[in-house]
Amino acid sequence: MSNKTNLKVTNVENFGIQRKMVSAITTESWETIPHVSYMYEPTVTKFFEEFKKLNMHRTGADKITFNTLMLRVIVEGLKAAPQMNAHIRYNKDYVSGTIETFENINISMTTILPNGEMMTTNLRDFQKRNLDDMTRYIADLRRRAEKSDLNEAMFQVSYNKTINTIKQGKLAQATRRILGAKIGKCRVKTLSGRAKKEYNAIPVTERLGDRDIEQGTVTVSNIGSLYLQQKGALALLEIIPPQVSAFAVGAVMDKPVVTEKENGEKEVTVGKVLPLCIAFDHRALDFGDIIPFIKRLDEIFENPKVIHQWVDEDKRIPDLHIEKRLNSKREKSERTA
Repeated sequence: MSNKTNLKVTNVENFGIQRKMVSAITTESWETIPHVSYMYEPTVTKFFEEFKKLNMHRTGADKITFNTLMLRVIVEGLKAAPQMNAHIRYNKDYVSGTIETFENINISMTTILPNGEMMTTNLRDFQKRNLDDMTRYIADLRRRAEKSDLNEAMFQVSYNKTINTIKQGKLAQATRRILGAKIGKCRVKTLSGRAKKEYNAIPVTERLGDRDIEQGTVTVSNIGSLYLQQKGALALLEIIPPQVSAFAVGAVMDKPVVTEKENGEKEVTVGKVLPLCIAFDHRALDFGDIIPFIKRLDEIFENPKVIHQWVDEDKRIPDLHIEKRLNSKREKSERTA
């Protein structure tokens, strides 16, 4: 046994509701899901140049962040590999299960609140949003998050999950959840009386509601945005059940890359590399199932001008309008030839 008598404790902090939820979900993840992790490291030198062009004529809140751009890239990958945008239901006792694949791509993404706390929000229906739509959607979520009571919002989600646990016949588990939330040092402190009534009277257009923080269809974590100068990459992350895939976007780094000259010769140059960790549930997916996702991302990074078509039409760079018209005319002439 270790001797703690000489250890000086600098701080003791009881679990709040945010840490309770993270702990419960990640514990369930590692206890129940057979993870497979793949490190995808594309060269994004040209892609990063096109990203800068996106914001050439934009200012303030109109600017598109690299995080938003990567969300759209991942959405494109999921459209090519829809089986990654799914939930699994599995019964280990009977070795039986089902996999539900969704048309809606709802992304669970961590948001840092003004007070430094973190909350996972649900970015809904991103399969049909362009970059400007995504930017506005995320900005509105953050606006409402600033007016939200974190404990109250997360407790409601936890409460709903407990009710579902009871419906599944897991009464003992539900009882332990309730006791853990309401008694002891780690009890959850929520609003009550008049304060609760006044908070619930605020419309969800002005604060976060259940739909904004409940489970999405996939999870994306932008690790790179937390520290742009980092020199490493996240090689493994938890999949949030019942989701079957998760993604961690790293920071763009300058690294040696192999490039090909016009004469076919290859040389080593300095290029920009983006580490992207892809984790998937081996019960639902095999590696072959994520190949279409990787190939679609390869296409985007090799031909990055396509990102300029992912914005509102009136905000596209003028020469791209011309390029699109030329392509349209070329296609018409080919069809009539």
